[in-house]
Amino acid sequence: MPSKSVTPETTWKVNRGQFKKRPQKSVGEYVEGILRGDLVLLSQAITLVESTKAEHQMLGTEIVEKCLPHTGQSIRIGITGAPGVGKSTFIESFGLHLINQSRKVAVLAIDPTSQVSKGSILGDKTRMAKLSAHPRAYVRPSPAGESLGGVARKTRETILLCEAAGFDAVLVETVGVGQSEIAVHSMVDFFLLLLLPGAGDELQGIKRGIVEMADLIAINKADGDNEKAAKIAQRAYRNALHLFPPKESGWAPKVLTCAGLTGLGIAEIWLQIIDYQSFTQKNNFFKKRRTQQLRQWLHDTLDDQLK
Repeated sequence: MPSKSVTPETTWKVNRGQFKKRPQKSVGEYVEGILRGDLVLLSQAITLVESTKAEHQMLGTEIVEKCLPHTGQSIRIGITGAPGVGKSTFIESFGLHLINQSRKVAVLAIDPTSQVSKGSILGDKTRMAKLSAHPRAYVRPSPAGESLGGVARKTRETILLCEAAGFDAVLVETVGVGQSEIAVHSMVDFFLLLLLPGAGDELQGIKRGIVEMADLIAINKADGDNEKAAKIAQRAYRNALHLFPPKESGWAPKVLTCAGLTGLGIAEIWLQIIDYQSFTQKNNFFKKRRTQQLRQWLHDTLDDQLK
């Protein structure tokens, strides 16, 4: 008896029963999983929050609301710099250092979205291979979409979910273009600006407003042949910072050198962040800043719903 020929159509008919839609988990199941540190359920919850489907957004909002009492314990750090400054390499080295300091690290990497194909590469996990594989780390690349300056539309909610999952250091990486720095600055405690040594006229190479927002400037790739140029850039920015008005926090930003590839200066940068946190907690600016962030979140949420 001749056997029937196998075609894509017959294969689909045989296997289509295997592609049944998974039953949607309840809000309670997501929250319980997030609180016990289940990274699969954390990722699924973030996907719901970022979704453009109304039913997903409603479920995501409920999950965030239930997680709110378990948030706020982390240090939120924004990291920005022009493309090519070495943000991913720096973040991997910095994140591994924090893990060695007994921290749990979440990295929210915002990838630019093509205005033609509407797609994003989301390649940060491959650029941070060691950090991504560490059990005390979580790297979440998200598409910027059409949001202002390349910051994912729901980054604030994602920060809260990561905190609820037990991560006490949340790093938010921007795409380093346009208005992204302003948006990230409104949702983090500490703002780190990475610059390159010898990239043209140091004092003209970046907008004044971005330098004013920075709590610390780090000249990256300051090893090897770049060491001399990095020292020159460091002196130039130190002199320039004296011309800026005092920050509302009362903190005096410093300029350090580092190298993400070798780990040079990473420990010093972390010590500066710890000093900043202690300083602003004592003068009550840390709490005031968090309150401002909540107001900004409410404003942005209402603005988004009215569009």
